[in-house]
Amino acid sequence: MTGARPTGAVHTVSAGVRLAVTTFTVFPLRPGAVHRAAAAVAMSVAPVVGLGLGVLLAMALLALSAAGTPALVAAALVTGLAAASTRGLHLDGLADTVDALGSHRPADGALAVMRRPDIGPFGVVALVVVLLAQTASLGSLPAGRSWPAVLATVAAAVAAGRLAVTWACRQAVPAARPDGLGALVAGTQRWPAVAAGTVLVAAVAVAAVPDRPWQGPLVVLGAVLLWLTWLHHLVRRFGGITGDVLGAGVEFTTAAVYLGLVTVR
Repeated sequence: MTGARPTGAVHTVSAGVRLAVTTFTVFPLRPGAVHRAAAAVAMSVAPVVGLGLGVLLAMALLALSAAGTPALVAAALVTGLAAASTRGLHLDGLADTVDALGSHRPADGALAVMRRPDIGPFGVVALVVVLLAQTASLGSLPAGRSWPAVLATVAAAVAAGRLAVTWACRQAVPAARPDGLGALVAGTQRWPAVAAGTVLVAAVAVAAVPDRPWQGPLVVLGAVLLWLTWLHHLVRRFGGITGDVLGAGVEFTTAAVYLGLVTVR
């Protein structure tokens, strides 16, 4: 009997890590079992998965810069790579969430808009603004910072986007629907996991601005606070979180950290 418990726990952790990797990246990992316990693990380790993805994206940006690629072109390519690395899933969530908000319908009607496969004008504008913000931020990095600072900036921003998901899945936040990703992960995160993820991302951000080591953590915390403010409005409008809302949080928070790290000097 004592041997069965650790085995079950190990399998749950393994399934959760696999779920996190396959949800937040296109890495070809065979998925494990999908259930609420595994989803809780997945949302806890989301910032770690984002950190790994951010390191890869930063390395791509640095390699393009070293090869003589113009800064804005390199930034656009890396932004595209970031979208491809997640199948555009989070960008789609951002567009659907903003379209649902722009519909000005009650919760049920807004959720119906969110389910549509097309993208409306509000969603298009949101995509353009966020992608431009991310591209412009990336374009300003290689020329003015050392490679460790570039690495820390991109890694912290991408990890912070996934940290937004951890925060959105804490116990006080309900699901908007009884089915879907939101229902699977809503309320799964306890404060120790949320705090650990926040400390991890803030610690990585210290190296983003070496001459002002306090700026990176403050930017991360500020971006999370902005996301929580918007999340409060989204939960009030929709009745809870959905998978699209989580995707919106990823892109919004990533862009906010980029902007804070490259513009606030």
